[in-house]
Amino acid sequence: MISRRNVILLTVTGLVAATPAAARAKRSSPVAQLDVDNDGTVDLAEAKKAAGDLFNKLDTDKEGTLSLKELGGRVSSKDLSAADPDRDSTLTKDEYLAVVEQRFKAADPDNDGTLSASELSSRAGRSLSQLLR
Repeated sequence: MISRRNVILLTVTGLVAATPAAARAKRSSPVAQLDVDNDGTVDLAEAKKAAGDLFNKLDTDKEGTLSLKELGGRVSSKDLSAADPDRDSTLTKDEYLAVVEQRFKAADPDNDGTLSASELSSRAGRSLSQLLR
């Protein structure tokens, strides 16, 4: 027979173990990962900040550009060509941020300047998220 003390101990242990998992799950949502001001939405500045940080991380050779290989599947060759006005087969940080802004606007159908969790889970939102991971 389980004592009352053991039941309480098991309950507390279960709650303590579940809390970090719940916190990780919450932080793993696309909004939570990008929402620096914790308002429950992602605005363009937050998206561009994340994109800029990612650009710097991906630019391992520190040339100031990303090739299709460095982009690691975040854009297709067709998307790269469309976003590359100087036709050098790379994206500068400004060109990359322009793509982020374009995809952000496509994911914001209500034009309120922010993306909710449902907007980020839309097809356009997933396309934006692909640039930010």
